[in-house]
Amino acid sequence: MNSVVDWDAIVSGLETWRDGLPKNADGAPSVSTIAERYGSDAWAVLLSTVMSLRTKDKVTLAASGALLERAPDPASFLKLSTEEAERLAFPAGFYRTKIANLQKIARIILEEYDGKIPADMDSLLALPGVGRKTANLVLIEAFDMDGICVDTHVHRVCNRAGWLKSKKPDETEEILRRVLPLKFWKRINALLVLYGQQVCRPVGPRCQNCVIAEYCAFRRAERHPVTGT
Repeated sequence: MNSVVDWDAIVSGLETWRDGLPKNADGAPSVSTIAERYGSDAWAVLLSTVMSLRTKDKVTLAASGALLERAPDPASFLKLSTEEAERLAFPAGFYRTKIANLQKIARIILEEYDGKIPADMDSLLALPGVGRKTANLVLIEAFDMDGICVDTHVHRVCNRAGWLKSKKPDETEEILRRVLPLKFWKRINALLVLYGQQVCRPVGPRCQNCVIAEYCAFRRAERHPVTGT
């Protein structure tokens, strides 16, 4: 692991790369898109984040949009029958489980929080099916609070590049909270998700197209392999 990571150069390089993508290229992650469409409405962000787990962005956008059109708040969500909610959520991964969790979440929000999504980590984590990734995204996108959302892309890229060493996403988040400058906390997820999808892919990474190769231990090892004697 690098003892010193030039986060300013890395983030600058990633943002320049993103800004140079074709206009019709896949852009922001689905939850960020939903947040923009619905004016950072906390219920919309929470619902879309739950729907996004193990689901591609295009499917998340379609399913979340269909659900929010019929249920723009927790009260209206509970008025949907389970069958209709599941139909709207299909074909998102594990859609039945997600709908069951969202029904429980909506009921808790109405009964314990007067219909308003709580804006603190512990309360969000206590909701069914909500982990740290979901909670951080809600805090960032809905409440403009500082947080670091770590999904599989952020976890993979950070470890592959040698910026940190961790076994699980939660551990990656914990380390990033110590080493990543606060000014980059909200920005790092969207950048690394897009980069992890298009360049630093899980299988067959496009290292020849990497704009931050000089800050990547994996790329340096490829260029200068250690040979035995």
